[in-house]
Amino acid sequence: MPEHLELQQLVDGVLQGTTRHRSLSWLQCSCPYLGIILATVSSFFFSLCSVIVKGLVDVNPIELATFRFIGVLLPSIPIAIYREETFFPEGKRIILVLRCFVGTTGLMLSFYAFRHMPLADASVIIFSTPVFVAIFARLFLREACGMFNVITIVLTLIGVVLITKPPFLFGDNQVSIVDEQVMENSYDIWGPVAALSSTLFGANAYVLLRALKGLHFSVIMSNFGAFALLYTLIVCYYIGALCWPLCGTDRFLVIALALFSFGGQILLTLALQYEQAGPVAIARSADIVFAFIWQIMFFKETPSLYSVLGALLVVSSVVLSGLRKWALALPRDSETRKKLHFLYLE
Repeated sequence: MPEHLELQQLVDGVLQGTTRHRSLSWLQCSCPYLGIILATVSSFFFSLCSVIVKGLVDVNPIELATFRFIGVLLPSIPIAIYREETFFPEGKRIILVLRCFVGTTGLMLSFYAFRHMPLADASVIIFSTPVFVAIFARLFLREACGMFNVITIVLTLIGVVLITKPPFLFGDNQVSIVDEQVMENSYDIWGPVAALSSTLFGANAYVLLRALKGLHFSVIMSNFGAFALLYTLIVCYYIGALCWPLCGTDRFLVIALALFSFGGQILLTLALQYEQAGPVAIARSADIVFAFIWQIMFFKETPSLYSVLGALLVVSSVVLSGLRKWALALPRDSETRKKLHFLYLE
C-alpha cells in the first residue's frame, strides 16, 4: 500500500538527528532484531488488509478505501497534537494537497487491482513503487540516476511484464489453477492497468515528499488521512456506493480492515524508530510472501511460474535498493560497507 511505503521514508528522515527515548534503547538492546520483527508483523497486518479488500466482493473497493484511511488518520492525529504541530502549515499547503491527491488516487487504484487481479500479482507490482522513484526524481528533481538505478528498474520492468502477462506477448487467454483445476480465462487488462497506475502515483508521491522533508510525519499523514477520507466519501456518494455493509460478517471485516491498517501503521512507525530504513525495507518484502500464502490459502489460486519469476525479480530489486541505502548509511571504514561495494554502481 502506498501510504506505508511513504511512511517508511518519512519517519526515517524525521528521526535523523533526534534522541531516542531510553526505553527504546533498552528494548533494542534486549532484542537487537526488534525493528525487523515489528516490520514483519506490520507486513502481516497490511497483507491481511489486502485479503479483506480481495474477499469483500459485495463492498465497493472505494468504500473499503474509506475505512482504510480511517486507519491512516487515527494514529497520526494524537502524535501531531502531542508534538503541538501545525496541521496545515503555510508555504507547504499546495504540495501537501498534491501529495494527498496522488497518494489517495494511488491507494484507490491499488484496491481496484486487488479486486481484479490475483492477490500476489497485484501486491508484487505495487511493492515495486520505490524502484520507480528514481525515474521521477530524475525527471522532476534532476537527481542523478546511476547504473544501479537503471539495473533495478530494468529488472523490475521485466518482473512486471512476467506478472501482468500482456496479450501481445503471452496470448489473449491465460491459464490459472483454482482448487487444483486448470481454468482458461480471458485477459482482464484493467487490473494490471490499475496496479501499474497505482505504482506510478505512489512513485510521484515519494517525489513530492522530498519537498516536505521538514515536516513531521504525523502532520503529513494527518493531512493525507483527512483529505483521503473526504475524497473517498465524495467518490462513494457520486457512484452510489456510500452505504454500510448489510451482512454481519462484512461489517466485521470492514472494521477489521481499519484496525489492521491502524496496527500496521503503528508497528511500522515503531520499527523505523528501532531500525534503519534499509533493513526495514528488506523486512517489508515479507508482504509478498504473505500475499502468496493468502492467495493459495483463501482464494485457492496457485501462482503461475511467470508470477513467481516476476515476483523474484521485483523483490530482488527492492531488497538490493534497501541494502544499498543501508550500506551508504554505514561509516566509510565499516567492513560491511566494504563487502557491499558492488552496490555503489553510479
